[in-house]
Amino acid sequence: MKKTIMLGILAAAAAGGGFAWWAGQPIITEEPAIEFTIVPGSGAHAAGQQIAEAGIPIQPLLFNLLARFTQKSSKLKAGAYELKPGTTPLRLIDQLVRGEFAQEQLTIIEGWTFRQMRQAVAAHKGLKHDTIALSDTELMALVSPEFKAPEGLFFPDTYLFAKGSSELAIFRQAHAMLIAKLSDAWEKRDPNLPYKNPYEALTMASIVEKETGQKSERNMIAGVFVNRLRLGMLLQTDPTVIYGMGARYDGKIRKKDLETDTPYNTYTRAGLPPTPIALPGVQSLTAALAPAKTAALYFVSRGNGTSKFSDNLTDHNRAVNQYQR
Repeated sequence: MKKTIMLGILAAAAAGGGFAWWAGQPIITEEPAIEFTIVPGSGAHAAGQQIAEAGIPIQPLLFNLLARFTQKSSKLKAGAYELKPGTTPLRLIDQLVRGEFAQEQLTIIEGWTFRQMRQAVAAHKGLKHDTIALSDTELMALVSPEFKAPEGLFFPDTYLFAKGSSELAIFRQAHAMLIAKLSDAWEKRDPNLPYKNPYEALTMASIVEKETGQKSERNMIAGVFVNRLRLGMLLQTDPTVIYGMGARYDGKIRKKDLETDTPYNTYTRAGLPPTPIALPGVQSLTAALAPAKTAALYFVSRGNGTSKFSDNLTDHNRAVNQYQR
C-alpha cells in the first residue's frame, strides 16, 4: 500500500514538473508570427481552442489548466493578438491578461490632402471601416462639430493601434493631436502676426507646407506670405489655385487657371483662402507662427529644391529670368 502511495506521489510530482516545464517552454511554430483572435465572452478553455484553431500548436486543455492554476482564467481579454517567436504558454497567458493586442500602424504624410488621408484610412486592412459611408461633413460632426470643413484639421504622423480599431478613433486621435500642436504653436506665436485666430494660422501653415521644397526655407516662405498679408498684396501661390481646381487639375497649371476665379485662387482674391489646403506638419505650423523676419516679398525656385528670395519686383523678375526662363 505504501509503495502504491509513493508511486502515486512520484507520478504526480513528475506530472507537475512536466506541466511546469511545458508552461515555460517557447511555443514552436513554423511561421515567424501568427495572428489570432479571442472573441468576447470566451473562457480559458474557449480561448485555448481559438488559439489552437488559428494554427498555434497548443493544447486547449493544458492552456485552460494553466490559466486556472495561475488564477487568471477570468482575466483574459478579448481582442486580436499576435504570437511572436519565443512566446511561452505563461507569457501567452500574461499577454491575454494585459490586453497586449496585435499592433497595426498607419502613416499620414505631411502635405497630404484630407481626401488622401481618407483614402489611406479606408485602404488599411487592420481597421474597422465604420466611416466609409459618411460624407466629410458627417464625419466632422462626429470628430469635432466645431468645424465644418475637414481640410488641414488632422495631424500627419504615424499612428499605432490595435488591429480592428475603429476608423473614427483614428480620425479623432489625429484631430486631437493637430489641435494640441496648433494650440501650442499659437501660444508661442509672434504677437504681431496678421492672423485673426488659430484657424487662419493653420491655413497659412498648409500653404507653407505645399510651397516648400526645402524644409530649412519654411520660415522664409512664411515670412514672405506674412509680409504680403500685412501689405494687402495678393498671395499669388500656385498650390491654392491647384486645390481650388480640384479634379480639373491634370498636373499642369496654365495661365487661364491663374485667371479663373475660385475661392482658393490667390491670384484673383486677396487674403488667405477660406480653409487650409493640406495637412501641415509641426515644422510648417511653427513657421507660420514664428516666420522669418525678412523684407522679402517674392521667391522663385532655383530648380534644385531651393528658392531665391527678393525684396522687390525688379530683383524678382531678374531671378525669374535667371532660373525659370
